[in-house]
Amino acid sequence: MSTSESSSTELLHAQAQIWNYIFNFVTSSAVSCALQLGILDILYKHVQSGFLNQHEDHFSLTPASRLLAKNEPFNVRSLLLLNHGPVFSKAWPELSAWFQNHSPTPFDAAHEKSLWNYIEEEEPRILGDIFNDALASGTGTVSMAIAKAFPNIKCTVLDLPHVIGDLKGGGNLEFVAGDMFDQILHANAILLKLILRSARLDGRRLCEDLKKCKESIPSREKRGKVIIIDTVLDDPKKSNEFVRAQHNMDMLMMVLYAAKERTKKEWEKLFTEYKIVPALGLRRVYGV
Repeated sequence: MSTSESSSTELLHAQAQIWNYIFNFVTSSAVSCALQLGILDILYKHVQSGFLNQHEDHFSLTPASRLLAKNEPFNVRSLLLLNHGPVFSKAWPELSAWFQNHSPTPFDAAHEKSLWNYIEEEEPRILGDIFNDALASGTGTVSMAIAKAFPNIKCTVLDLPHVIGDLKGGGNLEFVAGDMFDQILHANAILLKLILRSARLDGRRLCEDLKKCKESIPSREKRGKVIIIDTVLDDPKKSNEFVRAQHNMDMLMMVLYAAKERTKKEWEKLFTEYKIVPALGLRRVYGV
């Protein structure tokens, strides 16, 4: 291949790459449209095989598109709708301006208030429910699974009052309205799921709240545990679905919450003794 041919091929690949960056929103917008029109639910209901697999005379769902069907137990419909809705979408065009002003986040720049204040003041019930569902927050999804699997263990879900709402426990599961940054309930083990990325847990405050956790459980000799489920950012040079998803989420944390995901080295600075279990795809489980 001549030098000119090589340069032309390189240019064509570069054009395709940049076009994919520019039009990345097209795929997710089309998926959002299919979800809102009920197409995915129709296929889920009538085609129990398996975005869409195309056959000679019909379509079927792939494992990925099944996660957007209403009756799929682990569906992420709310996450898609939330991020494609006007409230969240309005933050992204503010990204470049945010780098040049003093707003805490692009979301603040777009709405003149934080995400948390927006949910509480503007649409506390509707947007709040979608938000909690999208993040599986406050609904006790993990605790319910633990309580069911281990009926001798008492599980308590602690979250903000407007998140807990009128949720009722039963048996060995209890819902308690409160703020873990003010007071942490005493327990044999504390599970923190997607909590330590919070902007409120930065630097010294992060160490203080981890110390509160330590004070609320028995000693290590008595098998007290803090269990953390969170993301560990991998090297972006690794090209796979998990790594791309991690770094997309890191950007989302910055734009919406002034928060961040952490690398393994950044996590290591927080703990003297820990064990990492590489489970749950994008996330890791820490035993501290």
